[in-house]
Amino acid sequence: MQEDSRRLVLDHLRAVTPALESLVQNAGTLAGWGVEMADRLMAGQRLLAAGNGGSAAEAQHLTAELVGRFDGEREPFSAISLHAESSAVTAIANDYGFDHMFARQVSAHGRDGDILILLSTSGKSPNLLHAVDAARAAGVTTWALTGPGPNPLADRVDDYVAIDAKSANAQEGHLIALHAICRAFDAEVHRRREAQR
Repeated sequence: MQEDSRRLVLDHLRAVTPALESLVQNAGTLAGWGVEMADRLMAGQRLLAAGNGGSAAEAQHLTAELVGRFDGEREPFSAISLHAESSAVTAIANDYGFDHMFARQVSAHGRDGDILILLSTSGKSPNLLHAVDAARAAGVTTWALTGPGPNPLADRVDDYVAIDAKSANAQEGHLIALHAICRAFDAEVHRRREAQR
């Protein structure tokens, strides 16, 4: 029994490799997102983030890194994890349906020049697809981290990184991607602050 469990664990760990390879292939995109986020958030724009289930937790992880801090001390930046607004989420889902839970919030909070980042291992969640439509109408730039492509979310957003791995490993890859984005973001904020001295 224990040997079977060990084999399953090893199989899972080996399946992380394709996720890492996908991220390495998309390093330029992730770095670009970090620099673009720094540019916009330092100018007063905000980041909105959304996902379902484990992807919601990943979205909230990102917003915590921006409002709090990632590696070193710096000022806080505006970042809102849409699923975490529990009263709004339940009211909107009740009144408008679960599929519009994020779109309604994007319409309320999103401003021209803001960024909406969406996380989904399937890339098929209707509530994220509707959020993209609401973002487009508000002039909000849309990015997505997904599982394998092609998928509807990757096809609809302005830019995406599709991680070619099993669902659980793709989601693990999303956290690595978010930390990579934060690394580029913090470096760009630091570079600009030093240039202003």
